[in-house]
Formats: sequence, structure tokens, C-alpha cells
Amino acid sequence: MEKKIENYDVVVIGGGAAGMTAALYAGRARLKTILIEKSLIGGLATYTSEIENYPGVPEGIDGTELMKLFDKQFRRFGVDVKLTDVKQIEKKDGFWSVQTFRNDYRAKAVVIATGGRPRLTGATGEDRFRDKGISFCATCDAARYTGKKVLIIGSGDAAIEEGIFLTRFCSEVWVSVVHDEGIMDANEVAKEKALSNPKMHFIWNTGVDSFEGDDLLKRVNLKNLKTGEIVPVDVDGCFLFIGYLPNSKLVENLVKLNERGYIVTNECMETSQPGIFAAGDVRDKALRQVATGVGDGAVAGYMAERYIGEIEVLEKDILSKEKVLAYFYNASEESDRALMTKIEQLSEECGTELK
Repeated sequence: MEKKIENYDVVVIGGGAAGMTAALYAGRARLKTILIEKSLIGGLATYTSEIENYPGVPEGIDGTELMKLFDKQFRRFGVDVKLTDVKQIEKKDGFWSVQTFRNDYRAKAVVIATGGRPRLTGATGEDRFRDKGISFCATCDAARYTGKKVLIIGSGDAAIEEGIFLTRFCSEVWVSVVHDEGIMDANEVAKEKALSNPKMHFIWNTGVDSFEGDDLLKRVNLKNLKTGEIVPVDVDGCFLFIGYLPNSKLVENLVKLNERGYIVTNECMETSQPGIFAAGDVRDKALRQVATGVGDGAVAGYMAERYIGEIEVLEKDILSKEKVLAYFYNASEESDRALMTKIEQLSEECGTELK
């Protein structure tokens, strides 16, 4: 089947907070832009029942409702939206070719905002209770469990530090740890704080066997990894902190990734490939929140606009000429400003012979 070819200035891949913000900035800059999302506009934020730390929304807001506002706003600027899966990205005839099953979207710049996904336990009942008692972000959902009992799965830095944070809200924070008593994967400072916190309790040598409940999660059945004994824990909520996986497979052979699979960028969201930018949770960064995704997306959208402008100038005014004089200067340096007049004189003397 011959694919339909469509030309754009910018293709944004991913419809979460970062992707929608990048599309907003590109669209508002009058660039022909398309956003491609394979499943759900809004991304992981839609699984959060209440977001209380997004600036400008002092009363808090449901994640789905916030993402609906994002969706409504970026579409105002004429951005096209396509719900499909991207199969491949490659360079063709000087453009980036973003290929889906039926279409080939060719663009001058691409923003990768494919986000990530929490690592799951694979235990029985897990899918049933996602966002119905199973959470992945203490910063987002802590207030929801004020005065209640929660269970944390995991003992790495994120698990223990988020557990300590949860003790500000919860009456009890239990932690399932796969190691022997006293052994954790967290740093020593966090470990000592957790062990001395009266609200934190540990269940050693355990992993998740199953999740139970009715409309909401009510119980997590743990399994002792040495004896096989099932340890039922009645809870109001459960937080999974056993790792996070970036959705970077699409570009694993195209741009530089770090050892964990996150896309490496500079502060301008530029990847190792000119014309490809990355934003949001798929990027190597310290904090993954809606607010940081918005910041990444704004920078990526702006830098994509600037990149396209520079490429157009390069092709039209420089590469198309036979003789070019390029002068790189710092406007704050007096000597550079003085030399500028000589450059302008030389340009006048050469006339149309020199660009």
C-alpha cells in the first residue's frame, strides 16, 4: 500500500503535557504543526485524581480535567491531531519522515514527547485497581490519603523518600521490601530517616502476590519470598515505586540515550540529532511532573521554531549563494562592534557579488 505523504513544519509525537505544550508553542508561532498520539491525549496525568501542585490552580484539579484544558488550548492554534502509532522516524530528502501505518508525515523538526510508564508488578488484579487505589506519584496523590493507611512497594530512593513524604499525610505507611530485614536499595540518609519514622513500618522479604477489593482497592496480598507464606495487608491505597520505563524505543537507534534509556538533551531540549527535540518524561531529568513537562514543552516548541527559521535562512540566503561572508560577533564587545563597520564597508564594495 502506497503511503500518503503530508508535509508539516513540526511533528510532535506524544500527547501528554509536554507534547501539547510544544504543539501549542509551535502552532502559535504559525508553524504548520501536527500532534500524533497513539492512545490517550493527556498521558499519565489523566490517571491522577487530584493535582494540587500545578501553579495557578490553588484549589487543585482532577488530572483528566487539567489535560482537557491543555487539549482545548493547543487546538486553538490550528494544530492537527492524529491518533495513531508512529512506526519509524528517518531522514528523507532533507526532511524528517515520521511514518505511521498509512501516512508519511514529513517535517523540518520533530519533538519527541512520548513520556514513560511506571514499571508494574504483574500481580493479579493490578490492572483493575489502577487509579482505584494503586498510585504511582506520592506528590500528586498524598492528600487523597490523609489520615489513611497506605502500602509502598519498593525500597529504592524514590520509594523511601516518597514514603517519608507520605507520612506527612497518612496515619500509617507500610513498605514491602524484597530484601532481608534492614536492607534497602535507598541511600543511607533516606534509609535512616525511614527506620526512625514512627509512621513507617516494614514487611521484609516480600513481593506482591495479588490486589483485592470491590470498586476500590482494599487489600494487597504479599508473598514471603523465602517461605511462600501469603501476608494480607488491608490498605486504603498502594503506591508502586519499582522503577520507571521511558517510551524511547522509537528513537533508540536515532538519538543518544543514557544507560536507563532516557533521551539525553541539553537545556534547549536538543538531542544528538539536529532537528529532533525531546521533552517531558522521556527526557533524562531529575523531576517528572506536569509542571516540568510544560516547561520542557515550551522550550522544545520555541527551539523548534528557531531551528526552522535558522535552516530557512541558511538554505535561502547562504547555501544558495556562490560567495558568502560570515562574521560572528558579540554585540557587548566594543572591538567586535568596531569591526562590524569594516565588514559592512567590505560588503558594500563587493556589491551583489558577495552575500
